[in-house]
Amino acid sequence: MDKNKFTHRIFEIFPGALTWSTFILSALLSWLKPNFVAFFIISFAVFWLLRTIYLSLYLRSGYQKMKKHEKIDWLEKVKKIEDWKDIYHLVILPTYKEPLEIVRESFASLANSDYPKEKMIVVLATEARAGLLARETAEEIEKEFGNKFFKFLATEHEDGLAGEIQGKGSNEAWATKTVKDKIIDKLKMPYDNIIVSSFDADTVVFPKYFSCLTYHYLTNDDPTKTSFQPIPLFINNIWQAPVFSRLFSFATTFWQTMNQERPESLITFSSHSMSFKALVDSGFRQRDAVSDDSRIFWQCFFRYNGNYKVQPLFYPVSMDANVSKSFWRTTINIYKQQRRWAYGVADISYFLSSALKNKKVPLAKKLVKGLELIEGHWSWATAPLIIFLLGWLPLIFGGEQFSQSLFSYNLPKITSLILTFAMVGLVISAYLSIVLLPPKPPKYGKYKYFIFVLEWLFLPIVMVFFSALPAIEAQTRLMFGKYLGFWPTEKFRH
Repeated sequence: MDKNKFTHRIFEIFPGALTWSTFILSALLSWLKPNFVAFFIISFAVFWLLRTIYLSLYLRSGYQKMKKHEKIDWLEKVKKIEDWKDIYHLVILPTYKEPLEIVRESFASLANSDYPKEKMIVVLATEARAGLLARETAEEIEKEFGNKFFKFLATEHEDGLAGEIQGKGSNEAWATKTVKDKIIDKLKMPYDNIIVSSFDADTVVFPKYFSCLTYHYLTNDDPTKTSFQPIPLFINNIWQAPVFSRLFSFATTFWQTMNQERPESLITFSSHSMSFKALVDSGFRQRDAVSDDSRIFWQCFFRYNGNYKVQPLFYPVSMDANVSKSFWRTTINIYKQQRRWAYGVADISYFLSSALKNKKVPLAKKLVKGLELIEGHWSWATAPLIIFLLGWLPLIFGGEQFSQSLFSYNLPKITSLILTFAMVGLVISAYLSIVLLPPKPPKYGKYKYFIFVLEWLFLPIVMVFFSALPAIEAQTRLMFGKYLGFWPTEKFRH
């Protein structure tokens, strides 16, 4: 193994080793230094209480901005900008085995957007391994929508190519290179006049999305070195989703909404947009990355020597909640989806390896970005267990002397009190989850709203078993070199 591969392997081991060291030290110190661990747990709970309040304020602010931006006539603002007609949108929708009705709804939203369709190139990126189903879907979509845009192209990603992971990233890279060769380069279209949007097959754009995106692109101080992140609402089928799926759908939406208020920490997630020039300069999406949506940000970050950022768009797109044919299958799929997202921990080794090689990125920026990335994945795996479970370790391992102390008596009471105050964040989340719901289907009674509110009481259980545990598994697999492939989320509508 050469030096670069060895170093990269050490960086892959690091996140999992950090997480497991946290757990092992928590147990060991609960035996040797129970007072220290008890004090740490209380301090950690206080920190998360303050962080919950802080993030709840961001959530409220982000929601208010989103509602405000939904009312703005972005197209009118765009038309006041000189040369706006030079901008084209390239939309890529990778698909695997999604039902035709889901893909059709996504294309219908594109056709119904207010931006001029003669300025849009739309690509349906299919997989050869999906067989006849994908080809039939592509034929139906082309028949119905093929003439509604400036250009439409259906691509078929070959199976079994060397150096690839079967998944969205490799499919999208194939599609992007194909449309570049067949359309963009043939028409000699300037790359910096093209905004490429990477969507999932179930992404439904709100009517003003491309107008809003165009305005922010044209008014950005360095648009070709910027990605643009909308707010993802996982609500297309939210009324059909079981409790765990609904909680994760809204929790993910709320987390992304909070992050919109912290653009310095924002990284591309799921559906997002960027300059086609940046995509070409960075070598397209990596064909061997599972978390390609975040990886493309880091590719651009190092390609431009740290001069790359994400601009928040306080404007929504919507996608499906995780729903399958049965409750238990949905539960398993939620775990697998969270594990795939948590496998973004592989970005840490990519970041650290790239940071060592690239001497042009300022050291301060490397430290800030690196610590944020590491802390985010460490907290993902450890924070729920520390808050809800590890607080009992000093009581179990602390021995008779600690168990008879006043500190031991008050530890559960103090942590319970702190977590009770943290419920304020749940109240805000429960309220916004009702506000963001699409119209209620007639078959559901009014009691359903009451159930949606009460479901937030399950959040601690969900955070331990369907957030922390998948993250721990993802980090442990990476630590031992048991690499994960790309798991495509099943799309199902009742």
